[in-house]
Amino acid sequence: MEFNGEEDHVHLLFQYHPDLQISKLVNNVKSVTSRRLRQEYIEHLEKFFWKDVFWNGSYFVASCGGVTISKLKEYIKNQNSSE
Repeated sequence: MEFNGEEDHVHLLFQYHPDLQISKLVNNVKSVTSRRLRQEYIEHLEKFFWKDVFWNGSYFVASCGGVTISKLKEYIKNQNSSE
């Protein structure tokens, strides 16, 4: 639903089916994005990444009750701003 990144991490807002394990979702997102980034930007990335792993193994997930989706989207969009 929304995505933004900072120098050392990314923010991702998503909806998922309650039967889906978050750890599997995160693993799939990391696998697919790593593969796609390496395919599309190999010349640039090989200057900085020489390991087989693109993403760090850790992640943080939080649920947000009582907050509107529009507020969460706004929060993520403004991660790189000085506000």
